Amino acid sequence: MIPVLQVEGLVKHYGIAGGFLGRAVAQVRAVDGISFAIAPGETLGLVGESGCGKSTVGKAVLRLVEPSAGRIVLEGEDITRLGRSAMIEKRKRIQVIFQDPYSSLNPRMTAGDIVQEPLVNFRMGTAAEQRERVGALFARVGLRADQRALYPHEFSGGQRQRLGIARALALGPSVIIGDEPVSALDVSVQAQVINLMVELQEELGLSYLFVAHDLGVVEHISHRVAVMYLGKIVEIGPRKSLFEAPRHPYTEALLAAVPVAHPRLRRKRAVLKGDVPSPINPPPGCRFHTRCPIAVPRCREAEPPLVADGAGHAVACHLRAPA
Repeated sequence: MIPVLQVEGLVKHYGIAGGFLGRAVAQVRAVDGISFAIAPGETLGLVGESGCGKSTVGKAVLRLVEPSAGRIVLEGEDITRLGRSAMIEKRKRIQVIFQDPYSSLNPRMTAGDIVQEPLVNFRMGTAAEQRERVGALFARVGLRADQRALYPHEFSGGQRQRLGIARALALGPSVIIGDEPVSALDVSVQAQVINLMVELQEELGLSYLFVAHDLGVVEHISHRVAVMYLGKIVEIGPRKSLFEAPRHPYTEALLAAVPVAHPRLRRKRAVLKGDVPSPINPPPGCRFHTRCPIAVPRCREAEPPLVADGAGHAVACHLRAPA
């Protein structure tokens, strides 16, 4: 199956200015050479600690920030170096749901105008056809027709995120980037929004890159999961095999930290020592070796490649990689 989105060797570095002339004196290696692909109708969950670079990946794929290196291929076309006008046309096919459902909405626009704005910008249909499309989108995401005249502050958090989803769907995209789209919501509302996204995926054949730190949510919605650490993907594979048999020590530690919803059950914790190294000066070799409980001298010297088995489960670890 041909991927709808393919990312190859994506790099995003930010320069740090200093000195008398304000020249770049160092670089923050936010994303440092990652690759993945998403098939039509598939959800890839991207997880990791805060600051690992996962949100930067989403912004770079959207070209909201310009990649430093690598390729982004959308529906068979390399969009990495497209000019402004050509990229505007491609934005119909890739949209985003932001983390904060309030600050991502214009407080001076009504809900109906917010959802209609992409249609107006791209001149899709007459004004009457646009209003009809907005009404259909409101109904599909669980909002009432009379709510089109309301302003963002008059909605609850969950309703605002439904509004954000409707706006993302307006142009009929094939790929949607979810940048922690439910992290600002109550747990019960999170479930409603996640179930809505699953229903829309099944109905419209959407593909999601779902960026999150909540592993319970990622397990529920994702088909495959990629784990990031300090700008690198350290493990990627099918949801079932990654959650039931994680291979990278960092993935094991993440899963061990997830609370168990039972008062009598306890999960053995894998407490990591030390802090996450600075992305300005990441350690040589395996970037996780400074906190890894099973590290050997080789881990400090050589960076492990991401090696996959026959089932598509890949891990970047000298000791756990498939033979």
